Amino acid sequence: MDNNRNLFLTIALSVGILSLWQIFYVNPRIEDQRQAEIAQQAANPQTTPSSTAAGDIPAGSATSNAASNGDIPQAASDSAANGIADRASVLASSERVAIDTDLLKGSINLKGARFDDLSLKNYHVTVDKSSPIVDVLTPAGADRAYIAEFGYAGFDGAPGPSTTWTAPSGATLTPSSPVTLTYEAPNGLTFNRTIEIDDQYLFTITDAVENTGAEAVSIQNYGRTTRYFKPDTAPIFILHEGMVGVTGEKGLLETTFSEMEDDGSITPDKSTDGWLGITDKYWATALIPGGGGAQTPFQPRYSYFTQGTPRYQSDYLTDAISVEAGATTTVKAQLFAGAKKTSIIDAYEDSQGIRQFELMIDWGWFHFITKPLFTYIMNPLYELIGNFGIAILLTTVIVKAVFFPLASKSYKSMARMKVMQPKMAEIKEKYGDDREKMQKAMMELYKKEKINPVAGCWPMLVQIPVFFALYKVIYITIEMRHAPFFGWIQDLSAPDPSSIWELFGLIPWGAADVLPPFVLLGVWPILMGITMFVQMQMNPAPPDPTQQMIFRWMPIVFTFMLSTFPAGLVIYWAWNNTLSIIQQGYIMKKNGAEIALMDNVKAMFGKGSSKPS
Repeated sequence: MDNNRNLFLTIALSVGILSLWQIFYVNPRIEDQRQAEIAQQAANPQTTPSSTAAGDIPAGSATSNAASNGDIPQAASDSAANGIADRASVLASSERVAIDTDLLKGSINLKGARFDDLSLKNYHVTVDKSSPIVDVLTPAGADRAYIAEFGYAGFDGAPGPSTTWTAPSGATLTPSSPVTLTYEAPNGLTFNRTIEIDDQYLFTITDAVENTGAEAVSIQNYGRTTRYFKPDTAPIFILHEGMVGVTGEKGLLETTFSEMEDDGSITPDKSTDGWLGITDKYWATALIPGGGGAQTPFQPRYSYFTQGTPRYQSDYLTDAISVEAGATTTVKAQLFAGAKKTSIIDAYEDSQGIRQFELMIDWGWFHFITKPLFTYIMNPLYELIGNFGIAILLTTVIVKAVFFPLASKSYKSMARMKVMQPKMAEIKEKYGDDREKMQKAMMELYKKEKINPVAGCWPMLVQIPVFFALYKVIYITIEMRHAPFFGWIQDLSAPDPSSIWELFGLIPWGAADVLPPFVLLGVWPILMGITMFVQMQMNPAPPDPTQQMIFRWMPIVFTFMLSTFPAGLVIYWAWNNTLSIIQQGYIMKKNGAEIALMDNVKAMFGKGSSKPS
């Protein structure tokens, strides 16, 4: 039992040390580096245009590695796309077709038929409803540029990034009014592009390609989504942000922005279905070649370009499609651009036949636990009650109830071990340093009293995946973003805004602007620390002085560590601790074991000692 306990302590300490290293060292260095890069770009903006004849060779890749998609054209402005002009000024400088739905507002740039202006009406930058709404796509030339487009390659004059399309005068794209754009190529091909938008976040692009010439023409359809910045928040192991897609036989591919910078280019096997794109914590863009079902084979690619302004890109290029003389060929693609709301993503997978589109949301290793936990328990509770914080509390109760038999077995074993501690102490005193005889005597005691010394450990191990899944659900789901609880907690996805240095809001002098985040210590992190302290002190004090020190400092370390975590996670942790305290106290009392809480507290402060163990 001592060996198992030491193992768990080692694991806990390792997690704590790694988390502190991430928070106090890695994160500040990443932020300093990001600020330095921004300052350098502002001082030395890149304005050299890139080649428009062929796709750029990604950083770190060989020419042969990029050749499969080398014919995807890049606009001349792409190499200097970030931070040159004001967003509104860039939008005003080009002809556009407006987009207006209940959830979206924006426009399509007629140059390149490019999706580069898209904002989410129902999501604001901050919890303040008067703050600006979230921009998903932003035009090249403005700060934080992010675009998506579809075009063609394979012949001179193919519609690409520099092509100007024609639109009906005054056209506006809405769910009830598709827009048709037109382009006539010099080789006799006429492209009639019909763009549709549903009432959520899915665009459907259908090209009717008419060949009025005398000979067949081969064309290749491409799509690309390109962004010129990384997320503001530092990377964290529990969440994937970066390139993502499901194509070919291997299926899911996830590559972070930093990994993409190292790799330069990733070219998976060709595919006939699937999707690929770029994802943030809450938002994403995804290209769906052919519109979900079986289609012309295409080559997916993920790239990081360094020419001009660094940028990240997911793209695809289809095999050649023949348009016979006098015939019309239809080419279809779809674009998802918006919020990663679970119900919407799942509905698209079912209705559009998009393979494993649910993996757009990073449900993690325990997907089989994480998603059902949210879909069938937490989210229905939220929809029923209307408060995500209460939904978290009730979900924790349900999970605790499901695992009550296992937890009871664990606490019962701990209680029996505690009752036997006087006899175990006698054995240790009797045999002293003769560990072989002491272990043999202990085993005889366990057998006589019908105690399994590891029975208290395995039930807790079985529960770890479930609690980790619950932790992940609270962290990644957009439904938690800007969701209020009660009182001062108006955003469960943000840290507790109260601070001990401001007497929890009574004297608001701006401590957050002066002090590091981890020392602010809001109400809920302190409550979490208290509950963790109480739970640990309910058990007998460990005999080893090192373990005593660890048990003494661990709640304090975790209190500071969790002060920067989202309030929803801290509330869950404090509530889970509270339920565990009640459950453990009840079971220990029922089995005749004395709760050593007060003895341990007195011993900690030198006002007594715990009873002999």
